Amino acid sequence: MKRFAALSTIAFAIGLQAQDLPHQLAPHEVPLIPAYKEGLAAGARGISTPPPFAPRTMAEWEEVQTLVITWTSFPGILKQIVRYAKDECDVLIVCSDQDAVISTLQNTSNGGPITDLDNISFLEAPFNSIWMRDYGPECIYANEVDSLYLLDWIYNRPRPLDNALSDEIAAAKNIGIYSTTAAPWDLVHTGGNFMADGFGTAFSSNLVLEENGPNGDYNTTVRDAAGVDNVMNQFMGIQPGRYIKMSTLPYDGIHHIDMHMKLLDEETLLIGEFPTGVSDGPQLEQNIQAIMANYNSVFGTPYRIARIPMPPSTGGAYPPSGSYRTYANNIFINKTVIVPTYREQYDTTGLRILRENLPGYRVVGIDCDDSGNNIISQSGAIHCITKTIGVADPLLIRHQRLTDTYETAIPYDVEAYIRHKSGISGAELYWTTDTTAGYAPVAMTAGANNTWNASIPAHPAGSLIYYYIHATANSGKQQVRPITAPHGWWRFRVLDINAGIEAQGPVLTEVYPNPTSDILAITLGSTSNQRVRISLRDALGREAMLIHDAPMHADGRAFADLRYLSPGAYHLVVESASGRQSVKVVKR
Repeated sequence: MKRFAALSTIAFAIGLQAQDLPHQLAPHEVPLIPAYKEGLAAGARGISTPPPFAPRTMAEWEEVQTLVITWTSFPGILKQIVRYAKDECDVLIVCSDQDAVISTLQNTSNGGPITDLDNISFLEAPFNSIWMRDYGPECIYANEVDSLYLLDWIYNRPRPLDNALSDEIAAAKNIGIYSTTAAPWDLVHTGGNFMADGFGTAFSSNLVLEENGPNGDYNTTVRDAAGVDNVMNQFMGIQPGRYIKMSTLPYDGIHHIDMHMKLLDEETLLIGEFPTGVSDGPQLEQNIQAIMANYNSVFGTPYRIARIPMPPSTGGAYPPSGSYRTYANNIFINKTVIVPTYREQYDTTGLRILRENLPGYRVVGIDCDDSGNNIISQSGAIHCITKTIGVADPLLIRHQRLTDTYETAIPYDVEAYIRHKSGISGAELYWTTDTTAGYAPVAMTAGANNTWNASIPAHPAGSLIYYYIHATANSGKQQVRPITAPHGWWRFRVLDINAGIEAQGPVLTEVYPNPTSDILAITLGSTSNQRVRISLRDALGREAMLIHDAPMHADGRAFADLRYLSPGAYHLVVESASGRQSVKVVKR
């Protein structure tokens, strides 16, 4: 039976129909700000007092029931999002005319017709723009895993229809909604400038402080950092000292962190990387170094950093001489990750890095730089126009992955934090050294404070071990972590202590693609925090490019943009106090 219906129809005047409004504040919107602010003061929406329970804000990689989009500009991109998302969850399309949307879904454009409308619903409601990420609702849970609620902030644009849309979504989904839209609890915020780890830690740029401070355009209550933190704690469960705020980037006009970073799990930050010293690269690097120096993950250990190159604009320039291009502006939808793409010579590297860091996920790209679908020119992409709603009964599993070890005699302990509102009836650890041969199950034992434990048998040096966790709730609900298991997994290596010192110097584990016409991705083995110099030399031994001259990032990656080098053969030279390695690289 097809699940296909209009959830609500709201009559509204033609004068309120949506425009193709940009991500940033449009010049003609500036005079609208006073009336918008006056309208905000007229009355609260939703439940405007803090919840009486301890809230937990959902992380993006958790299980979701619905993806929400607003159907207005860039229908070609929206159609492709619907095509991929409907395989994973319900898709709720906010629109002014569902028949017109269906006509586009079923025409031959952008990948062909979507004839099966299962998992697609419509909400006819007034709106101003496409930027659902920024004005759509956040998800919070009572007491970690109990009742689901939505949470709405004041939208930082004078777009009253967008600002009110979270209430329409909540009514359509029959979910209660809290709101920071009225004093004394008013807070101006935007979804593109917010990421949470699911356990009380969140990230934003300092834009959230500026917009709620004395010079804010939309706030009624003036708040300092402590005041902002208090609202986020009361309404979203962000813990004291765990709301991490970073300096805004000089050339990112919207100052939303989803344009250059992404939380991949509780301890992994995906960070966009510019060529050395270029554009927002220096400030972004300062921000990441500040995080690493002052904060640990929820596990009490430093964050893992995964680097991904920031592509240049079509003309080859970076901001401020060109527009932003980013792979960080992607979205988790259960077992699928949808990524903005731009041009193949950069996309192959960007998609490969995401697939390496997200094993088992279906990682798919949608061109956001194409003629007619050039949404990235408006400082936004896939993440900016989508919002997910979590499931009503999450089975929560948190686990810090095992890291490489020299241990060959003592079993490898695995601990997980597991919760469901009905309680947990059992959990299993599955492990293997060969994913094609299947996994061996090990029953986990319940411990204190919702923890479960099991061990993987010790293995000899050279072993590569894959594993995942499965849990069953008393209600019968089941869940795995990673959510893509068994196709996705965590893994670790058993190292040979006798091979731990590389006398020949840094080990080049990967140079890709080679040959190349533009971006070159370089991965090194452990460098023990030594200073590493990476350069390209021509056939006469002259240095053609200095790529890196500092300790390596935690993920061992560096990137080089070779577009401006003459075609030919070069030597990639990697040097440290331990020695020197080189490999031939061909520039097409």
